[in-house]
Amino acid sequence: MNISEIKFNDLTDELMSKLLYSDINDDLEKGDCIMVFGSSKAVQYRLPKALQLYHEGRANKLLFSGGVAWNGNSFPEAIVLKNKALDLGIPEEDILVETISTNTKENILASLLVLDRHFDLHKVKRLLIVTASYHMRRTYLTLKTYMPSWIEFSLCPAEDQSTKIDNWFLNVHGRKRVMEESRKIITYIKEGAIVDAPLPKM
Repeated sequence: MNISEIKFNDLTDELMSKLLYSDINDDLEKGDCIMVFGSSKAVQYRLPKALQLYHEGRANKLLFSGGVAWNGNSFPEAIVLKNKALDLGIPEEDILVETISTNTKENILASLLVLDRHFDLHKVKRLLIVTASYHMRRTYLTLKTYMPSWIEFSLCPAEDQSTKIDNWFLNVHGRKRVMEESRKIITYIKEGAIVDAPLPKM
């Protein structure tokens, strides 16, 4: 069964868990760059994961992506992430940023130019992808749609407190996030905005 065949009325807890969380596993490969997708709480949850990968030597460059200014902040999310990384001792020469994107698709499209200018895009072989676990399926399918076919991805999910695979259904916030994310994936696939894929197995 492909994701495009799912109807909104069929979205049970089990099906949404399969759709968002199944087969999202870090393959532990090294890459050219750690790509971090911004969010309102990216500094709290996604940055620590990215810095863990960096310090483990999985990649020696960080790319912070995102142009939204959250919570009254005067800086876009990518700059907030960069500034915090600098405060934590990451050398500025190891940090790349893109600050014009406002959604997942734009994160990827805007990052292509940054990657090309820094690495030459044809030389990029693998990116380590850091985003929330519930957001990783859509991120991966969007990467597969808009990134060059020769680039591979290691999926390195960052856990927050309310949208983990084992607790999203226990709280209102997690349930809302997972439902919205599931609907987005199905809608975007049906519209042709991202590639279709088989529904993963648990």
